[in-house]
Parts: sequence; C-alpha cells; structure tokens
Amino acid sequence: MTTCRDYASHNPVDVRRMIREGKWDRPTSGMCSGYAQGNLVVLPKDLAYDFLVFAQRNPKPCPILDVTEPGDTEPKIVAPGANLATDLPRYRVWKNGTCIDEPTDVTKYWSDDLVGFLLGCSFSFEGALLQANIPVRHIELDCNVSMYITNRACIPAGRISGQLVVSMRPIPAELIPKAVLCTGRFPAVHGAPVHIGEPEALGIKDISKPDFGDSVPIHKGEIPVFWACGVTPQAAIMATKPEFAITHAPGHMFIADTRDIDYAVF
Repeated sequence: MTTCRDYASHNPVDVRRMIREGKWDRPTSGMCSGYAQGNLVVLPKDLAYDFLVFAQRNPKPCPILDVTEPGDTEPKIVAPGANLATDLPRYRVWKNGTCIDEPTDVTKYWSDDLVGFLLGCSFSFEGALLQANIPVRHIELDCNVSMYITNRACIPAGRISGQLVVSMRPIPAELIPKAVLCTGRFPAVHGAPVHIGEPEALGIKDISKPDFGDSVPIHKGEIPVFWACGVTPQAAIMATKPEFAITHAPGHMFIADTRDIDYAVF
C-alpha cells in the first residue's frame, strides 16, 4: 500500500492536484518533506475577527500563516493558485458545534461571506526531527498523530473559547533536549513542546485513547512529549457552537508552497 513517505520528495503543487482529483484522502504527515503544512479554519465573516483575536492571544496552538479574503478560496501568501475548498484530503463541516459531514471537497459549502485561516502545523517540524535522527512514531507506522483535549483553557476572544489541544510524540528520554531545540526553531508551526511526561497533569486520563488521531505505542525508555496543536480551534468550535464552520479533518492538512525553513528562527 502507498504510504505518506512515498510522497516525501514530491512537489506540493503535484500533491495538491492529486488530492483535488480524489486520489489521496488520508493524513499528510511525511508528505512533501521540507514544505510547510497548515491546519484549516473557515468561519463566517462576522466571526472572523473574533477568531483572529483568539489566534493572536493563543499563538502556540493557533499560529496564523495566511488569511483569505471573504468568499475567496485562494491562500495567496502561502500557495498562490491553490484552492482551500478542494486541496485538503478531508474536511469537517460543523453546524452549531456538531460535525455534520466529512467530505473530501467543500465547494458546495463555500459561500461569499466565508473567511479561511491557515494555521501552522507541527507536521512542518517533523522533517527537522527526522534529520536529527529523532523517531516520529506515527510516520513510522503510517498512521495519524495522537491528539488530546487538555485541561488547559485558551484565552477567550469574543464568542470563541475552548481548551488547548496537544499532539503527542513518544521520544527517547536522552533525545528530548534535542527534540526541544529542533522544534523550538519553528515558533510559527507550534514551536517547542508545551509539556513533557505526566499526561495526567494535562487532564489526559488514558494516553492510549486520544481524542483525535490514532493511538501509538510508547516504548520502554520513551517519554510522551506534547506540542500545542492546530486542532485547538475544533475544540473551540465544539465548545462554543458557532452556527457554521469548516475545518480540516485532524491530520489531513493543507500542503503549502512555502518551505519549513521559511518559518525557522536562528
């Protein structure tokens, strides 16, 4: 079976075309190595300012890479010519806080008053982890990353509030300092971990049962390391129940033309 790693060296334009044609509807971790990936949040114009402030107040889980004009599906900064309504492998459509559909194309849902936000994704720093010989378990297993809703509240903004969501990667204890340094160079795609070890301190009762994504094994000598996650807005949508929203399905990201290195700090 074809895996994400088989597309590691592909160009984002070609992979987005493949996604648009319905030839890939699975998670994107490991695809187009070296290129940034983004979480998607689409809201009506009258909620867009609230979300913009929410993201500004919570930059770890919600680092903004691009914002579209109302009604426009083109992310002109990170991928000119792309289409946010067709170029992600799978979406979630929300009404009043409930997911009503998980299509591979949201063209029929897109209206003239919708504003699209692309947020930095931790998939973007996984290349740096791999280059440093730090294992990334969900890439090894060709599955989705484990994600959890925590007991940490985000700073609310207007009508939007919710809990922080984190992604988890098991890291050998002796490699954790290197993992912190590798990912800390990328603040625009979540940056350094927000928590190391002790999942119960985040309110995670059973680490084998993630709220989103897939469960992955934690081997002897490994410690769970948690990064802020761009699924946080989905938790906010579930909590605050806006009349309408579109997001990516967890793990099914938009692949941009910008490079990971474009978001690094030295």
